[in-house]
Amino acid sequence: MPAGAREILRTLGAAGHEAYIVGGCVRDSLMGREPADWDITTSAGPYEVKALFSRTIDTGLQHGTVTVRMHGESYEVTTYRIDGAYEDHRHPAEVTYTKSLSEDLARRDFTINAMACDAQGGLVDLFGGREDLAAGVIRAVGDARKRFDEDALRMMRAVRFAAQFGFALEEETREAIRELAPTLAAVSAERIRDELEKLLVSPHPDRIRTMWELGLTEVFLPEFTAMMETPQNNPHHCYSVGEHTIAALTAAKSDRVVRLAALLHDAAKPLMHTTDAAGIDHFKGHPAKGAELSVKILRRLREDSRTIRQVENLIRWHDLRPESDPVSVRRMAARVGSDDLPLLLDLMEADVHGQSTYLQQEKLERLARIREEWERIEASGEAVGLKDLAVTGSDLIRAGMSPGPAIGELLQRMLADVIDEPAHNTAAYLLGKYLGKEEMTDA
Repeated sequence: MPAGAREILRTLGAAGHEAYIVGGCVRDSLMGREPADWDITTSAGPYEVKALFSRTIDTGLQHGTVTVRMHGESYEVTTYRIDGAYEDHRHPAEVTYTKSLSEDLARRDFTINAMACDAQGGLVDLFGGREDLAAGVIRAVGDARKRFDEDALRMMRAVRFAAQFGFALEEETREAIRELAPTLAAVSAERIRDELEKLLVSPHPDRIRTMWELGLTEVFLPEFTAMMETPQNNPHHCYSVGEHTIAALTAAKSDRVVRLAALLHDAAKPLMHTTDAAGIDHFKGHPAKGAELSVKILRRLREDSRTIRQVENLIRWHDLRPESDPVSVRRMAARVGSDDLPLLLDLMEADVHGQSTYLQQEKLERLARIREEWERIEASGEAVGLKDLAVTGSDLIRAGMSPGPAIGELLQRMLADVIDEPAHNTAAYLLGKYLGKEEMTDA
Protein backbone atom coordinates (compact mmCIF):
# COMPACT_ATOMS: atom_id res chain seq x y z
CA MET A 1 0.00 0.00 0.00
CA PRO A 2 1.47 3.39 -0.94
CA ALA A 3 2.38 5.72 1.91
CA GLY A 4 -0.21 8.23 0.69
CA ALA A 5 -3.06 5.72 0.84
CA ARG A 6 -1.96 4.53 4.26
CA GLU A 7 -1.81 8.12 5.54
CA ILE A 8 -5.34 8.83 4.27
CA LEU A 9 -6.67 5.71 6.03
CA ARG A 10 -4.96 6.68 9.28
CA THR A 11 -6.16 10.29 9.12
CA LEU A 12 -9.74 9.17 8.59
CA GLY A 13 -9.40 6.58 11.35
CA ALA A 14 -7.99 9.13 13.79
CA ALA A 15 -11.04 11.30 13.16
CA GLY A 16 -13.34 8.43 14.15
CA HIS A 17 -14.23 7.17 10.68
CA GLU A 18 -13.84 3.74 9.12
CA ALA A 19 -11.65 3.66 5.99
CA TYR A 20 -10.36 0.92 3.68
CA ILE A 21 -8.68 0.56 0.32
CA VAL A 22 -11.20 -1.24 -1.86
CA GLY A 23 -11.88 -2.91 -5.18
CA GLY A 24 -9.37 -3.42 -7.97
CA CYS A 25 -6.31 -2.38 -5.97
CA VAL A 26 -7.03 -5.07 -3.36
CA ARG A 27 -7.64 -7.64 -6.09
CA ASP A 28 -4.45 -6.76 -7.96
CA SER A 29 -2.35 -6.74 -4.78
CA LEU A 30 -3.56 -10.24 -3.90
CA MET A 31 -2.66 -11.36 -7.43
CA GLY A 32 0.82 -9.87 -7.21
CA ARG A 33 -0.02 -7.24 -9.84
CA GLU A 34 0.78 -3.52 -9.63
CA PRO A 35 -2.52 -1.64 -9.09
CA ALA A 36 -3.20 1.20 -11.49
CA ASP A 37 -5.24 3.11 -8.90
CA TRP A 38 -5.75 3.02 -5.13
CA ASP A 39 -9.38 3.70 -4.29
CA ILE A 40 -10.57 4.27 -0.74
CA THR A 41 -13.99 3.76 0.80
CA THR A 42 -15.02 5.36 4.09
CA SER A 43 -17.87 5.93 6.51
CA ALA A 44 -17.06 9.66 6.40
CA GLY A 45 -19.25 11.90 4.28
CA PRO A 46 -17.65 13.78 1.39
CA TYR A 47 -17.59 17.13 3.23
CA GLU A 48 -16.08 15.43 6.28
CA VAL A 49 -13.34 14.11 3.99
CA LYS A 50 -12.76 17.59 2.53
CA ALA A 51 -12.43 19.02 6.03
CA LEU A 52 -9.65 16.57 6.96
CA PHE A 53 -7.33 17.17 4.00
CA SER A 54 -5.80 20.35 2.65
CA ARG A 55 -5.70 19.37 -1.02
CA THR A 56 -8.91 17.92 -2.43
CA ILE A 57 -10.77 17.95 -5.74
CA ASP A 58 -14.56 17.70 -6.00
CA THR A 59 -14.49 14.76 -8.42
CA GLY A 60 -18.04 13.55 -7.87
CA LEU A 61 -19.63 14.99 -4.76
CA GLN A 62 -23.08 13.90 -5.93
CA HIS A 63 -21.85 10.31 -5.69
CA GLY A 64 -19.84 10.86 -2.52
CA THR A 65 -16.42 10.96 -4.20
CA VAL A 66 -13.61 13.35 -3.32
CA THR A 67 -10.11 13.14 -4.80
CA VAL A 68 -7.43 13.63 -2.16
CA ARG A 69 -3.94 14.69 -3.24
CA MET A 70 -1.23 13.14 -1.07
CA HIS A 71 2.53 12.97 -1.73
CA GLY A 72 2.00 13.99 -5.33
CA GLU A 73 -0.56 11.24 -6.02
CA SER A 74 -4.34 11.28 -6.36
CA TYR A 75 -6.63 8.99 -4.39
CA GLU A 76 -10.39 8.76 -4.87
CA VAL A 77 -12.13 8.63 -1.50
CA THR A 78 -15.80 7.61 -1.66
CA THR A 79 -18.38 7.46 1.10
CA TYR A 80 -20.05 4.09 1.77
CA ARG A 81 -23.19 4.10 -0.28
CA ILE A 82 -26.25 2.16 -1.37
CA ASP A 83 -27.39 2.55 -4.96
CA GLY A 84 -31.06 3.18 -5.57
CA ALA A 85 -33.12 1.59 -8.33
CA TYR A 86 -31.52 1.37 -11.77
CA GLU A 87 -34.08 2.49 -14.32
CA ASP A 88 -31.97 2.51 -17.48
CA HIS A 89 -29.48 -0.39 -17.04
CA ARG A 90 -26.79 2.28 -16.59
CA HIS A 91 -27.23 4.60 -13.60
CA PRO A 92 -28.91 4.43 -10.21
CA ALA A 93 -31.82 6.84 -9.83
CA GLU A 94 -30.38 7.91 -6.49
CA VAL A 95 -27.43 7.25 -4.19
CA THR A 96 -27.85 6.93 -0.42
CA TYR A 97 -24.96 7.11 2.02
CA THR A 98 -24.62 4.38 4.63
CA LYS A 99 -22.40 3.69 7.62
CA SER A 100 -22.17 -0.01 6.70
CA LEU A 101 -19.15 -1.35 4.82
CA SER A 102 -21.00 -4.57 4.08
CA GLU A 103 -23.82 -2.69 2.34
CA ASP A 104 -21.28 -0.79 0.26
CA LEU A 105 -19.47 -3.97 -0.77
CA ALA A 106 -22.75 -5.72 -1.59
CA ARG A 107 -23.50 -3.24 -4.42
CA ARG A 108 -20.24 -4.01 -6.27
CA ASP A 109 -20.02 -6.07 -9.45
CA PHE A 110 -17.85 -9.15 -8.87
CA THR A 111 -16.58 -10.94 -5.80
CA ILE A 112 -12.96 -10.30 -6.75
CA ASN A 113 -13.73 -6.56 -6.79
CA ALA A 114 -15.69 -6.55 -3.53
CA MET A 115 -12.83 -6.88 -1.05
CA ALA A 116 -11.48 -4.18 1.25
CA CYS A 117 -8.30 -3.81 3.31
CA ASP A 118 -7.54 -1.61 6.31
CA ALA A 119 -4.34 0.28 7.13
CA GLN A 120 -2.96 -2.72 9.05
CA GLY A 121 -3.49 -5.08 6.11
CA GLY A 122 -6.61 -6.70 7.50
CA LEU A 123 -8.74 -8.12 4.66
CA VAL A 124 -12.53 -7.82 4.58
CA ASP A 125 -13.88 -10.45 2.19
CA LEU A 126 -17.61 -11.01 2.66
CA PHE A 127 -18.39 -12.69 -0.68
CA GLY A 128 -15.55 -15.16 -1.24
CA GLY A 129 -13.46 -12.98 -3.52
CA ARG A 130 -10.15 -14.41 -2.39
CA GLU A 131 -11.44 -17.95 -2.95
CA ASP A 132 -12.63 -17.02 -6.44
CA LEU A 133 -9.24 -15.46 -7.19
CA ALA A 134 -7.56 -18.72 -6.21
CA ALA A 135 -10.01 -20.74 -8.31
CA GLY A 136 -9.77 -18.38 -11.30
CA VAL A 137 -13.50 -17.57 -11.36
CA ILE A 138 -15.47 -14.43 -12.25
CA ARG A 139 -18.62 -14.47 -10.11
CA ALA A 140 -21.18 -11.70 -9.64
CA VAL A 141 -21.81 -10.45 -6.12
CA GLY A 142 -25.14 -11.84 -4.93
CA ASP A 143 -27.81 -12.19 -7.63
CA ALA A 144 -26.05 -12.02 -11.01
CA ARG A 145 -29.21 -10.98 -12.85
CA LYS A 146 -29.72 -8.08 -10.47
CA ARG A 147 -26.09 -6.95 -10.85
CA PHE A 148 -26.34 -6.96 -14.66
CA ASP A 149 -29.80 -5.40 -14.67
CA GLU A 150 -28.33 -2.52 -12.64
CA ASP A 151 -25.53 -1.85 -15.11
CA ALA A 152 -25.54 -3.78 -18.37
CA LEU A 153 -21.89 -2.93 -19.06
CA ARG A 154 -20.97 -5.31 -16.24
CA MET A 155 -21.67 -8.17 -18.68
CA MET A 156 -18.85 -7.01 -20.91
CA ARG A 157 -16.68 -6.36 -17.87
CA ALA A 158 -17.18 -9.96 -16.72
CA VAL A 159 -15.82 -11.31 -20.01
CA ARG A 160 -13.08 -8.68 -20.09
CA PHE A 161 -11.84 -9.61 -16.62
CA ALA A 162 -11.89 -13.26 -17.66
CA ALA A 163 -9.75 -12.33 -20.67
CA GLN A 164 -7.31 -10.23 -18.66
CA PHE A 165 -6.75 -12.85 -15.98
CA GLY A 166 -7.40 -16.09 -17.88
CA PHE A 167 -10.36 -16.83 -15.59
CA ALA A 168 -13.63 -18.70 -16.23
CA LEU A 169 -17.14 -17.32 -15.85
CA GLU A 170 -19.11 -18.89 -13.00
CA GLU A 171 -22.15 -20.67 -14.45
CA GLU A 172 -24.92 -18.51 -12.92
CA THR A 173 -22.99 -15.40 -13.96
CA ARG A 174 -22.61 -16.79 -17.46
CA GLU A 175 -26.31 -17.65 -17.83
CA ALA A 176 -27.37 -14.25 -16.52
CA ILE A 177 -25.29 -12.62 -19.26
CA ARG A 178 -26.90 -14.82 -21.90
CA GLU A 179 -30.37 -13.85 -20.63
CA LEU A 180 -29.75 -10.12 -20.30
CA ALA A 181 -27.38 -9.53 -23.25
CA PRO A 182 -29.94 -7.45 -25.22
CA THR A 183 -29.98 -4.85 -22.43
CA LEU A 184 -26.42 -3.89 -23.39
CA ALA A 185 -28.07 -1.71 -26.05
CA ALA A 186 -28.82 0.83 -23.30
CA VAL A 187 -25.09 1.42 -22.70
CA SER A 188 -23.24 4.21 -24.49
CA ALA A 189 -21.01 3.33 -27.43
CA GLU A 190 -18.03 4.93 -25.69
CA ARG A 191 -18.29 2.63 -22.65
CA ILE A 192 -18.72 -0.43 -24.87
CA ARG A 193 -15.72 0.59 -26.98
CA ASP A 194 -13.51 0.98 -23.92
CA GLU A 195 -14.38 -2.51 -22.64
CA LEU A 196 -13.91 -4.03 -26.09
CA GLU A 197 -10.46 -2.49 -26.44
CA LYS A 198 -9.42 -3.73 -22.99
CA LEU A 199 -10.44 -7.24 -24.01
CA LEU A 200 -8.65 -7.00 -27.36
CA VAL A 201 -5.29 -6.01 -25.83
CA SER A 202 -5.60 -8.60 -23.03
CA PRO A 203 -3.64 -11.89 -23.00
CA HIS A 204 -6.81 -13.67 -24.19
CA PRO A 205 -8.44 -11.68 -27.01
CA ASP A 206 -9.98 -14.97 -28.13
CA ARG A 207 -12.62 -14.37 -25.42
CA ILE A 208 -14.41 -12.31 -28.06
CA ARG A 209 -15.80 -15.78 -28.84
CA THR A 210 -17.40 -15.82 -25.37
CA MET A 211 -19.03 -12.47 -26.07
CA TRP A 212 -20.43 -13.96 -29.27
CA GLU A 213 -21.62 -17.16 -27.57
CA LEU A 214 -23.47 -15.13 -24.93
CA GLY A 215 -25.08 -12.74 -27.41
CA LEU A 216 -23.13 -9.60 -26.55
CA THR A 217 -21.50 -9.05 -29.94
CA GLU A 218 -24.95 -9.20 -31.52
CA VAL A 219 -25.64 -5.89 -29.78
CA PHE A 220 -22.47 -3.92 -30.58
CA LEU A 221 -20.87 -5.87 -33.46
CA PRO A 222 -23.53 -7.84 -35.36
CA GLU A 223 -21.07 -8.16 -38.24
CA PHE A 224 -19.18 -10.68 -36.10
CA THR A 225 -22.14 -13.08 -36.17
CA ALA A 226 -22.02 -13.12 -39.96
CA MET A 227 -18.27 -13.76 -39.78
CA MET A 228 -18.77 -16.74 -37.46
CA GLU A 229 -21.36 -18.16 -39.85
CA THR A 230 -19.32 -17.74 -43.06
CA PRO A 231 -17.22 -20.78 -44.13
CA GLN A 232 -13.91 -20.56 -45.99
CA ASN A 233 -13.62 -23.64 -48.15
CA ASN A 234 -10.27 -22.66 -49.61
CA PRO A 235 -6.78 -24.24 -49.50
CA HIS A 236 -5.44 -21.19 -47.66
CA HIS A 237 -7.95 -21.53 -44.82
CA CYS A 238 -9.05 -24.09 -42.25
CA TYR A 239 -11.55 -22.03 -40.23
CA SER A 240 -14.71 -20.01 -40.75
CA VAL A 241 -14.13 -16.28 -41.19
CA GLY A 242 -14.94 -15.74 -37.52
CA GLU A 243 -12.69 -18.48 -36.17
CA HIS A 244 -9.90 -17.31 -38.48
CA THR A 245 -10.36 -13.81 -37.05
CA ILE A 246 -10.08 -15.16 -33.51
CA ALA A 247 -6.91 -17.06 -34.43
CA ALA A 248 -5.43 -13.92 -36.01
CA LEU A 249 -6.33 -11.87 -32.94
CA THR A 250 -4.56 -14.37 -30.72
CA ALA A 251 -1.45 -14.27 -32.90
CA ALA A 252 -1.38 -10.46 -33.21
CA LYS A 253 0.89 -8.34 -31.06
CA SER A 254 -0.89 -6.65 -28.13
CA ASP A 255 -1.26 -3.30 -29.85
CA ARG A 256 -4.66 -1.58 -29.80
CA VAL A 257 -4.65 -0.56 -33.48
CA VAL A 258 -3.27 -3.87 -34.75
CA ARG A 259 -5.83 -5.87 -32.78
CA LEU A 260 -8.72 -3.65 -33.86
CA ALA A 261 -7.57 -4.19 -37.44
CA ALA A 262 -7.24 -7.94 -36.83
CA LEU A 263 -10.80 -8.02 -35.47
CA LEU A 264 -12.21 -6.24 -38.53
CA HIS A 265 -9.80 -7.17 -41.34
CA ASP A 266 -12.15 -9.77 -42.84
CA ALA A 267 -15.43 -8.23 -41.73
CA ALA A 268 -16.51 -7.77 -45.35
CA LYS A 269 -15.91 -11.39 -46.35
CA PRO A 270 -19.53 -12.41 -45.66
CA LEU A 271 -20.61 -9.67 -48.08
CA MET A 272 -18.13 -10.71 -50.79
CA HIS A 273 -18.52 -14.50 -50.45
CA THR A 274 -18.76 -16.48 -53.70
CA THR A 275 -18.26 -20.19 -54.45
CA ASP A 276 -16.91 -21.42 -57.78
CA ALA A 277 -17.92 -24.53 -59.70
CA ALA A 278 -15.27 -26.58 -57.87
CA GLY A 279 -16.74 -25.63 -54.49
CA ILE A 280 -13.90 -23.25 -53.62
CA ASP A 281 -14.88 -20.10 -51.72
CA HIS A 282 -13.59 -16.70 -52.84
CA PHE A 283 -13.85 -13.21 -51.33
CA LYS A 284 -12.63 -10.91 -54.10
CA GLY A 285 -12.58 -7.23 -53.19
CA HIS A 286 -12.97 -7.83 -49.47
CA PRO A 287 -10.00 -5.63 -48.38
CA ALA A 288 -11.42 -2.45 -49.96
CA LYS A 289 -14.96 -3.25 -48.84
CA GLY A 290 -13.63 -4.15 -45.39
CA ALA A 291 -11.81 -0.82 -45.10
CA GLU A 292 -15.07 0.95 -45.87
CA LEU A 293 -16.99 -1.23 -43.39
CA SER A 294 -14.40 -0.68 -40.65
CA VAL A 295 -15.00 3.07 -40.82
CA LYS A 296 -18.73 2.52 -40.35
CA ILE A 297 -18.21 0.17 -37.40
CA LEU A 298 -15.60 2.30 -35.64
CA ARG A 299 -17.64 5.46 -36.04
CA ARG A 300 -20.57 3.59 -34.52
CA LEU A 301 -18.29 2.79 -31.56
CA ARG A 302 -17.27 6.47 -31.31
CA GLU A 303 -13.62 5.70 -32.03
CA ASP A 304 -11.24 8.63 -32.54
CA SER A 305 -10.47 9.77 -36.08
CA ARG A 306 -6.77 8.85 -36.00
CA THR A 307 -7.52 5.27 -34.99
CA ILE A 308 -10.23 5.00 -37.65
CA ARG A 309 -7.79 6.19 -40.31
CA GLN A 310 -5.08 3.75 -39.24
CA VAL A 311 -7.38 0.75 -39.02
CA GLU A 312 -8.96 1.59 -42.37
CA ASN A 313 -5.51 1.85 -43.95
CA LEU A 314 -4.28 -1.46 -42.51
CA ILE A 315 -7.40 -3.31 -43.63
CA ARG A 316 -7.28 -1.79 -47.12
CA TRP A 317 -3.77 -3.12 -47.72
CA HIS A 318 -3.69 -6.29 -45.59
CA ASP A 319 -3.91 -8.55 -48.65
CA LEU A 320 -0.95 -7.01 -50.49
CA ARG A 321 1.58 -9.59 -51.66
CA PRO A 322 4.75 -7.62 -52.53
CA GLU A 323 8.13 -9.13 -53.18
CA SER A 324 10.95 -8.48 -50.74
CA ASP A 325 13.33 -6.67 -53.11
CA PRO A 326 14.20 -3.04 -52.22
CA VAL A 327 12.11 -1.38 -54.94
CA SER A 328 9.00 -3.43 -54.10
CA VAL A 329 9.31 -2.68 -50.39
CA ARG A 330 9.84 1.06 -51.02
CA ARG A 331 6.76 1.09 -53.25
CA MET A 332 4.79 -0.71 -50.55
CA ALA A 333 5.89 1.85 -47.97
CA ALA A 334 4.92 4.71 -50.28
CA ARG A 335 1.48 3.21 -50.79
CA VAL A 336 0.79 2.32 -47.16
CA GLY A 337 2.74 5.06 -45.39
CA SER A 338 5.97 4.61 -43.48
CA ASP A 339 4.27 5.04 -40.09
CA ASP A 340 1.71 2.32 -40.75
CA LEU A 341 3.93 -0.17 -42.57
CA PRO A 342 5.30 -1.90 -39.43
CA LEU A 343 1.74 -2.25 -38.11
CA LEU A 344 0.62 -3.65 -41.45
CA LEU A 345 3.38 -6.27 -41.34
CA ASP A 346 2.25 -7.18 -37.81
CA LEU A 347 -1.31 -7.60 -39.08
CA MET A 348 -0.18 -9.63 -42.10
CA GLU A 349 1.81 -12.02 -39.92
CA ALA A 350 -1.14 -12.50 -37.58
CA ASP A 351 -3.39 -13.08 -40.59
CA VAL A 352 -1.09 -15.84 -41.88
CA HIS A 353 -0.91 -17.48 -38.45
CA GLY A 354 -4.70 -17.77 -38.58
CA GLN A 355 -4.68 -19.59 -41.91
CA SER A 356 -4.11 -23.20 -42.92
CA THR A 357 -0.63 -24.70 -43.16
CA TYR A 358 -0.82 -24.50 -46.98
CA LEU A 359 2.20 -22.35 -47.99
CA GLN A 360 2.11 -20.84 -44.48
CA GLN A 361 5.84 -21.10 -43.84
CA GLU A 362 6.66 -19.58 -47.21
CA LYS A 363 4.32 -16.64 -46.50
CA LEU A 364 5.90 -16.02 -43.09
CA GLU A 365 9.42 -16.17 -44.52
CA ARG A 366 8.50 -13.65 -47.24
CA LEU A 367 7.06 -11.28 -44.61
CA ALA A 368 10.21 -11.64 -42.53
CA ARG A 369 12.33 -10.68 -45.55
CA ILE A 370 10.09 -7.67 -46.22
CA ARG A 371 10.40 -6.54 -42.60
CA GLU A 372 14.18 -6.93 -42.71
CA GLU A 373 14.39 -4.93 -45.94
CA TRP A 374 12.12 -2.22 -44.54
CA GLU A 375 14.32 -1.86 -41.47
CA ARG A 376 17.33 -1.38 -43.76
CA ILE A 377 15.45 1.19 -45.89
CA GLU A 378 14.33 3.11 -42.81
CA ALA A 379 17.82 3.12 -41.31
CA SER A 380 19.34 4.36 -44.56
CA GLY A 381 16.84 7.20 -44.91
CA GLU A 382 15.79 6.24 -48.44
CA ALA A 383 12.80 8.22 -49.69
CA VAL A 384 9.36 6.58 -49.51
CA GLY A 385 7.20 9.69 -49.11
CA LEU A 386 7.01 13.30 -50.23
CA LYS A 387 8.47 14.46 -46.91
CA ASP A 388 11.63 12.50 -47.79
CA LEU A 389 12.21 14.22 -51.14
CA ALA A 390 15.23 16.50 -51.56
CA VAL A 391 12.97 19.15 -53.10
CA THR A 392 9.71 20.69 -51.93
CA GLY A 393 6.82 22.55 -53.48
CA SER A 394 8.47 25.80 -52.42
CA ASP A 395 11.61 24.80 -54.33
CA LEU A 396 9.53 24.25 -57.47
CA ILE A 397 7.86 27.65 -57.12
CA ARG A 398 11.26 29.32 -56.70
CA ALA A 399 12.36 27.47 -59.81
CA GLY A 400 9.57 29.14 -61.78
CA MET A 401 6.49 26.90 -61.45
CA SER A 402 3.14 28.51 -60.71
CA PRO A 403 1.31 27.33 -57.57
CA GLY A 404 -1.33 24.74 -58.35
CA PRO A 405 -2.05 21.01 -58.85
CA ALA A 406 0.83 20.64 -61.30
CA ILE A 407 3.31 20.98 -58.42
CA GLY A 408 1.80 18.02 -56.57
CA GLU A 409 1.77 15.95 -59.75
CA LEU A 410 5.43 16.70 -60.44
CA LEU A 411 6.44 15.87 -56.86
CA GLN A 412 4.73 12.50 -57.24
CA ARG A 413 6.68 11.82 -60.44
CA MET A 414 9.90 12.74 -58.63
CA LEU A 415 9.00 10.45 -55.75
CA ALA A 416 8.37 7.53 -58.13
CA ASP A 417 11.80 8.19 -59.64
CA VAL A 418 13.70 8.15 -56.33
CA ILE A 419 11.78 5.12 -55.08
CA ASP A 420 13.12 3.24 -58.08
CA GLU A 421 16.60 4.76 -57.67
CA PRO A 422 17.42 6.29 -54.25
CA ALA A 423 20.60 7.92 -55.57
CA HIS A 424 18.41 10.28 -57.62
CA ASN A 425 17.14 11.97 -54.46
CA THR A 426 19.19 15.14 -54.75
CA ALA A 427 17.96 18.63 -55.55
CA ALA A 428 20.49 18.95 -58.37
CA TYR A 429 19.29 15.79 -60.10
CA LEU A 430 15.56 16.34 -59.63
CA LEU A 431 15.50 20.01 -60.63
CA GLY A 432 17.84 19.35 -63.50
CA LYS A 433 15.89 16.40 -64.90
CA TYR A 434 12.36 17.65 -64.41
CA LEU A 435 12.79 21.44 -64.80
CA GLY A 436 16.12 21.79 -66.54
CA LYS A 437 17.36 23.87 -63.59
CA GLU A 438 20.47 23.84 -61.49
CA GLU A 439 20.02 23.23 -57.75
CA MET A 440 18.18 26.17 -56.17
CA THR A 441 19.38 27.66 -52.91
CA ASP A 442 17.99 30.12 -50.34
CA ALA A 443 20.90 32.54 -50.94
